[in-house]
Amino acid sequence: MAKTKTVFFCQSCGYESSKWMGQCPACREWNTFAEEPKIVNKKTTTGVVRRETAASPRSLSEIEFSEDARITTGMGEFDRVLGGGIVQGSLVLVGGDPGIGKSTLLLQMCRNLASDGHSVLYVSGEESPQQIRMRAQRMGDFSGNLKILCETNLADIRETISAHRPEIVIIDSIQTMYHEEVSSAPGSVSQVRESTGILMQIAKGMNITIFVVGHVTKEGVVAGPRVLEHMVDTVLYCEGDRYAAYRVLRSAKNRFGSTNEIGVFEMRSEGLVEVPNPSEYMLEGKPEGASGSIVACTMEGTRPVLLEVQALVCKTNLAFPRRTAAGTDLNRVNLLMAVLEKRAGLRLSSCDAYINIAGGIRMSEPALDLGIVLAVASSLKDQPIDEKTIAFGEVGLSGEVRSVSMAEQRVREAKRLGFTSVILPEVCKKQVRGVEGIELKGVRSVRDAIERIL
Repeated sequence: MAKTKTVFFCQSCGYESSKWMGQCPACREWNTFAEEPKIVNKKTTTGVVRRETAASPRSLSEIEFSEDARITTGMGEFDRVLGGGIVQGSLVLVGGDPGIGKSTLLLQMCRNLASDGHSVLYVSGEESPQQIRMRAQRMGDFSGNLKILCETNLADIRETISAHRPEIVIIDSIQTMYHEEVSSAPGSVSQVRESTGILMQIAKGMNITIFVVGHVTKEGVVAGPRVLEHMVDTVLYCEGDRYAAYRVLRSAKNRFGSTNEIGVFEMRSEGLVEVPNPSEYMLEGKPEGASGSIVACTMEGTRPVLLEVQALVCKTNLAFPRRTAAGTDLNRVNLLMAVLEKRAGLRLSSCDAYINIAGGIRMSEPALDLGIVLAVASSLKDQPIDEKTIAFGEVGLSGEVRSVSMAEQRVREAKRLGFTSVILPEVCKKQVRGVEGIELKGVRSVRDAIERIL
């Protein structure tokens, strides 16, 4: 009996090798090689695969293009993340933790598109038609333009798409799909790579938009080879605590729009409901008169988001103080605490520090630095900060408060929500024009900011 030939694939970049290696020579990642059966392409009698026709090159100016080619999903938050709507012929990857709401969000999108007269095909490899109908019942009425197919064989799926020619196709999920010519199990590196390649050919060749659901690993990245993210046009991640009510849809890659926008949804019994004003949602339940709490402003694309930064600083009984950060970068928190001790004279080396972005949302913009610094100082001194005050600004290693972009939009958002004063970098104060009814307090250093607010 002939021995099955196997090769080794890098799960990070897709590099192929005849033997196992500890480090990938292409992407320099460690321990990423997985053994898979070798794929043998079918050849003609002459040993060479020949194509009957070949694509001819075209001038870029001859290619027709329309700005109105996008399809709206019926959800403004979803359209914002996609860059204004769905681009025809694109391949979109949607990832997220189990139970986060990926399938629910896409099924709601299918309902809206079908109601607008678009033909939609929902291909599920994980649920039966009865289970999908049961899940769809709580979302409302579905029109006849939505078709359901429960299949995992890509050859049969391709025939169905060719016969019906839908405008939108949902593949749930890519880890359950398989190609007959690949002998490895569904979900393996070879199967995921080959399946994605076939779906990309369908999307580009037939001008059909395909949404692909991808499972994520414990590190939070899409399971399978990293080449999967390189092949698709857009990568969306659905984030948030599965036990909390909110969900954040974030773009990690988008060839047709910005990757800085986010969409905020609230999970309810009827599905995911849009949150058009996330600032009010994030500030619900803010404590009154408590030390170590301040409202900071961050920008997500063109949208300013106000959120509460909390800090708890207390004496430690350990030789090495604990530092914990939830919702922001721990290394950044350690850096800011070192700046406070060196430049502002605060004794933090003998204290535990716990930093939290209320609401469970994760933000990493440098404009949060000033909010974190003031929250830590407020908790250490046990002095509350005025509830109608917000702060934003980047903090440097010498203790200076540096400028941030879109200062005027941040101040306008603070005024709209009823705040009366803003702590901001002195250089940004000149950029804010035409905003009345709110006090602007420009600061040059962290010491200056602490003295003015505490």
